[in-house]
Amino acid sequence: MKIPYSWLKELVPGLPVVSELEPIMAGLGLPLEGVEEVAAPPAGVLLVAVKAAEAMPGTQLTKLTLDVGEHGERVIASGAGNAVGLPAGTMLALVSPGTELGGMTYGVRALQGVESWGMAASAKELGLGESSAGLMLFPAGTAKPGTPMRELWVADHVLDVEVTPNRADVLSALGLARDLAAFLKLDLVQPPMGPQAVGEGEIRVSLPPKGIRIERDPTQKLRFGCDRFVARTVSGLRNGPAPLWMQRRVTLAGMRPIDLIVDTSNYVMLELGQPTALYDRRDVRGDQILVAFGLRQGERVRDLLGNEHEVGPEDLLILDGAQPEVSTVAEAFGTAGQPKPGDTVLGIAGIVGGDHGHVRADTTDVVIEVAHFDPVLLRRTSTRLGLKTDAVYRYERGVDPLLPERAAARLVGLLGDAGGQVHPGATVVGDPEIPGRIEATGEQIRALLGMPVDTDEMRGILTRLGCVVEGEGDTLSVLPPSWRVDMAIWQDLAEEVARLHGYSHLPESLPTLRVHESNIGAEKPGVARATLRRTLAGIGAQEVVTYTFTSDEEAGKARTERPGVRLRNPLTADRTGLRTALYPSLVKAAQAHAKGDRVLIFEMGRIFPASGETERVGLLMRGPLAPRTDQAGVAGDFRAFKGLVETLAGTLGASFELRQLRGDAVPSALHPGIAGEVVWNGQSVGWLGALHPEIAQAFGLKGDTFLMEAALPLPGREWAFRDPSRAPAAWRDLAVITPVSTSYGEIAALLREHGGTLLESVEPFDVFTGEQIGAGNRSVAVRLVFRGDKTLTDAEVDPVMDALMGAVRAQGWNIREK
Repeated sequence: MKIPYSWLKELVPGLPVVSELEPIMAGLGLPLEGVEEVAAPPAGVLLVAVKAAEAMPGTQLTKLTLDVGEHGERVIASGAGNAVGLPAGTMLALVSPGTELGGMTYGVRALQGVESWGMAASAKELGLGESSAGLMLFPAGTAKPGTPMRELWVADHVLDVEVTPNRADVLSALGLARDLAAFLKLDLVQPPMGPQAVGEGEIRVSLPPKGIRIERDPTQKLRFGCDRFVARTVSGLRNGPAPLWMQRRVTLAGMRPIDLIVDTSNYVMLELGQPTALYDRRDVRGDQILVAFGLRQGERVRDLLGNEHEVGPEDLLILDGAQPEVSTVAEAFGTAGQPKPGDTVLGIAGIVGGDHGHVRADTTDVVIEVAHFDPVLLRRTSTRLGLKTDAVYRYERGVDPLLPERAAARLVGLLGDAGGQVHPGATVVGDPEIPGRIEATGEQIRALLGMPVDTDEMRGILTRLGCVVEGEGDTLSVLPPSWRVDMAIWQDLAEEVARLHGYSHLPESLPTLRVHESNIGAEKPGVARATLRRTLAGIGAQEVVTYTFTSDEEAGKARTERPGVRLRNPLTADRTGLRTALYPSLVKAAQAHAKGDRVLIFEMGRIFPASGETERVGLLMRGPLAPRTDQAGVAGDFRAFKGLVETLAGTLGASFELRQLRGDAVPSALHPGIAGEVVWNGQSVGWLGALHPEIAQAFGLKGDTFLMEAALPLPGREWAFRDPSRAPAAWRDLAVITPVSTSYGEIAALLREHGGTLLESVEPFDVFTGEQIGAGNRSVAVRLVFRGDKTLTDAEVDPVMDALMGAVRAQGWNIREK
């Protein structure tokens, strides 16, 4: 939020200089994102009065005759759109000859036969704002013609304050000044209140009943839509430019001045934090305003910028009272749900005004709406419609429910000062909910904060913040002010005490560690996850973090389950639901590096298939494992990828086995002939293999891509240590002839099953195919390692070998003889 320092200084006269504010704001929990120094206009920029504005035939220029004070009457030619038909007396900013601005020195030059004396400037040309659509205009009598503009538009500093979502009360000059005054123990000067209402207003207002439940969800909290609405009227206005002082503050706060009526509304929002809406009274038919939920899905509303929005039963609307005593949109629209001409809707409540009822240049009579709306409903509507306005930014965070009357009085007072005739009455309907009383003790707060703060000091702090504090001794009974909608429990009081007492007073002490029995061992999953992450990085893999969202199209390309959990308001068309597998994210990440020589990446994340949410780890490899340099590289083939996973398991102290998958058991992501089941510490946890060629083609990947995906947490096992055997090993080699469809894993499993306690390991070392062993067969040579408590003899090993060969033959396989 941007706010000029001079505005805060007016509200808190004792405010320190700008250079001392940064640590103060940080201590308040409202750090400054930046401080911008805004210079005054150059001395040669003068405020001048328009005497006449004449169109120049055959051109798009306007000849302006100006009263330049001591310089007399001067003439300029201007091409600005808002120069046409300017009323006499209107004041503007003139860059007089000899003035240097933006690296250019202005003088007198001929334009279409007119000796133009300087230039009438826009806010952007003067460096005072971003608007370049027209001249800076000010009301007649703003200053004596010829007055240097820098005397009224003085240099200033603009504070850019970072406001957390729970502190809606400081989204205004008054709110920020209130916090600073409380912290610094300074006097706060309240803005003028404006004329208070006396009697009934001219506009009738109908609100929706409390207890509206949307979406037909029985667990949905009842919403009220609008629980406070104030309507007042002002007539006899002459719309035009707002006063210079108001334009200056609105501009420095980051908004674009438009006209008197709109700028006054924006000014009150910036000053008090209460959004307001003003309607041309000509469009408020029947002098009645209706606040109601939409009739049906598909109704279209045109906003004041001309954009159309589709609203429905869950959206709160402001309508004119075309028919008396209507209470639903159905009645306002007519019978059988048939809408009347599309000029019924005045606006989408709390978000944006409608095209019907918006303030125009010739508006003289206005109806002022100041209301308090349900923040949840407004946020849902604004998010669905993609409308993020300054008003909804404040409403969705929580506006003071008792502020509408004061804001309405301030608004009509400013319009009255501008020449409008204020009707004394006001229409006030609704019964807003305000924060309830909070009970606490000083000891509670001290125990939570861990610093000694006297209970009487707590009372003083909370009182300066606007709370009503009762109770004796150590007891605190606190009624928060209506603007602090974020104060609901006693811990909120503790936070306020800590803020204003000063976080810098927190003592330096070691915290007391209190571990509940239920938390013992709670860190183990996190430690295991961190260990796995470090080990994967240790084998050369780089971690990636991808979006959890996917789309039906991406799921189809990856041949995985389509997302079942869908987003109601997706950010983009390619992120419409939660992913059901991890590997498409890795493949998409590899696609971005398809031209690279080597990709070895992993991700740990959650997936959301129909079977239920779960966490998985994925690993992907493309290209050579080690590129060739002055020495031979290492090919990135299947054996290299499997070796990496075996290294991972070995480093983590786990057993690893890969069992071949065939037929329907092959995951849709993998090549039918290069697919295996990952068995980790004896449990099946996932799969490993080569990416299916059709998926690779769909993602534009050329060459081999290898994948592994496993469920987390990976099963562990108890660590055990034993002394290494001092007895030497005995080796035997065995060549087993099997059909080519038989995997090595099946051979090894059979040998381990019948090898007894002496068989220590089984390792393959050769594969042979040829006519000697018959077509469709292959010979797998394995090395069997035997070890016992002492040196083994042939008499002890030979019976085991006989049993193994018998088991092989009983399986229908053969032994290859020498």
